Amino acid sequence: MTGALETALALAHLPGLGPRRLAELRGQAPDWPQGWLAVLPAAPRDALRLWLDHPSRSPLSARIEGALEWQAAASDRHLLYPGHAAWPALLDELPDPPPLLWAVGDLAAFAAPGLAIVGTRRPTREGLGNAARFAGELATAGLCVISGMALGIDGRAHQAALDARGRSIGVLGCGIDVNYPARHAGLYRRMRGEGGLLLSEHAPGTRANPAFFPRRNRLITGLSLGVLVIEAAERSGSLISARLAAEQNRDVFALPGSLDNPQARGCLSLLKQGATLVSELDDILLELGHWAPAGGSPAAEPAPAAPGGDVLLDLLSSSPTPLDLLIELSGKDFGFCQQRLLELELEGRVTQAPGGWVRC
Repeated sequence: MTGALETALALAHLPGLGPRRLAELRGQAPDWPQGWLAVLPAAPRDALRLWLDHPSRSPLSARIEGALEWQAAASDRHLLYPGHAAWPALLDELPDPPPLLWAVGDLAAFAAPGLAIVGTRRPTREGLGNAARFAGELATAGLCVISGMALGIDGRAHQAALDARGRSIGVLGCGIDVNYPARHAGLYRRMRGEGGLLLSEHAPGTRANPAFFPRRNRLITGLSLGVLVIEAAERSGSLISARLAAEQNRDVFALPGSLDNPQARGCLSLLKQGATLVSELDDILLELGHWAPAGGSPAAEPAPAAPGGDVLLDLLSSSPTPLDLLIELSGKDFGFCQQRLLELELEGRVTQAPGGWVRC
C-alpha cells in the first residue's frame, strides 16, 4: 500500500500539473488512487497510472526514491506536504500552495507565530541596524523571523533573530542544498544548527534562477502573519512581497525613511498606500492583536472547555473550522493552537480538510 509521503511525492512530480491546479484538485478530496485518476487531466493521469501499475517502468519512481533517500540521510531533513503533521496551515490559505517542501533544520520553528522581514540587498548602515533591531526584538518577544536568505536586509534579519536565541525560517529560491548566495555559507550553517529552519519547493541541486524568487516571496509572506519592509527602492522585489502579503490578507508594515534616501522610497510608497507605519516593536504587536505572543496586546478570555475536555477539540465538529477562527474562539495564541492541533492530529482525533480542521 502506498504511504502518505509516497502519495504526496507522486502527486508533486506529476507532469503538466502546477501547484494551483493540484490544490484545486486536492480541494475535491478525491479518494486514492481511483478518485485521483478520475479527476486528473490526461497527461498526469497516465503518468500516475503507469507508476501505480508498473513502478519499475515509471520515471516517477526514481524521483520518489531519490527524495526518500535524501530525507533518510540526516535526522534534520524533512519532506513536508499538505496533511503532514508539521505542515504550516497558513500555506493552505494560498491559491497555489507548494505540493511539497524540502526542509532542513528544526520544525519547531513553525510553532511560533511568524513575521516576515524583507528589504533591499543594498541597505544603508541605518537599514542594517533597523533590520537587526526589529528582528532581535521580534525574536525576543517570541515571534519567528521569516525571510529569504538574500544579501542585505534578509540576511541581517536572520542573523539577529539567531543572535537573540530566537527562531528564524529562511525560504530559498533554489534547491535546499544550494548555498546561494555563496557569502551566506556561515548563515546556512547557523540556521541549520541553531534552531532555524530552511525551506524550498525546489529539489536538491536546483540552481538559483531569477524566475524562482517572486514565487519564493509568496511563501515568505504566506508563512507569516505580516511583512515588515525595511528599505526598498521604488522597483524592488520587497514591494512584490508587500503586494503578495496584502493579497493574502496579511498585515503590511513599513519603516519610514529619509526623503533623500533612494532605498526608502519604496517604503514611503507603501505608507501612502495604507501600510502601517512602524517606529517600534509595539506598533507591530498591537496591530497583530490576538496573534501576538506574550508581551503584545492582551488576548480575549479563553473559551471555557467542558469538564475534562479540550478547548480546541470542543470547538471542532464535522464541518471545517479555519485556524484563525479557532484562535479567535479559544482565545489561545497561534503557537499554542498549531501545536495542540498537531498533537490532536497525531492522536487521530482531528484532521485537516479543505477549509480548516475537523473532528475525527
